[in-house]
Amino acid sequence: MNAKECITIFNESIIDYHQTDHVDAVMPEKYDHGSIEYLLYLKNWIDTVQWHLEDIVRDPAIDPTYGMEIKRRIDKSNQHRTDTVEHLDDYYINLYKNVEPKDGVTINTESPAWVVDRLSILCLKIYHMQEQANRTDASQDHLAKCQLKLNILLEQKSDLSASFDELLNDYQNGNKLIKVYRQMKMYNDDSLNPVLYNAKK
Repeated sequence: MNAKECITIFNESIIDYHQTDHVDAVMPEKYDHGSIEYLLYLKNWIDTVQWHLEDIVRDPAIDPTYGMEIKRRIDKSNQHRTDTVEHLDDYYINLYKNVEPKDGVTINTESPAWVVDRLSILCLKIYHMQEQANRTDASQDHLAKCQLKLNILLEQKSDLSASFDELLNDYQNGNKLIKVYRQMKMYNDDSLNPVLYNAKK
């Protein structure tokens, strides 16, 4: 799955979510479970829902109890996002497992799936910045600033896409070695978070 293929699925997910534009919308079953397409769609769906949860929790008039409920939902979403990224890394590791690395091979600063994660978030930024640049109730100054930001985001998408495809090519040719460090998040683990394990005593 190269950058263009990932972005196509991400944009499909974003458009599907905005049919209802509701954080409790059920994700459509469009791809076979376990397929790379399913994982990419799921990844962006998680990101899209979390994007809107982050908007909700920043409401200055939010009821504190509801705000804490949303914050805990965001924490759970972050864990789901990380787990999905690691499943995506498994796909890329398996894809290139038979490639013989060349002598002196180097590793990238991040695994392929974490680049995919950045692409997913970037697609969301572009969608929502485009929305701002097209507003009919905003000032010309606001629209102009948003258009400038949108142009930068589009350039970033182009650059990141090219870099990702180059990275995949390096893996295929044995010029880079896939090496994955799992995130090992601690805050949701009741054996690692002292607040959680002390509460069980």
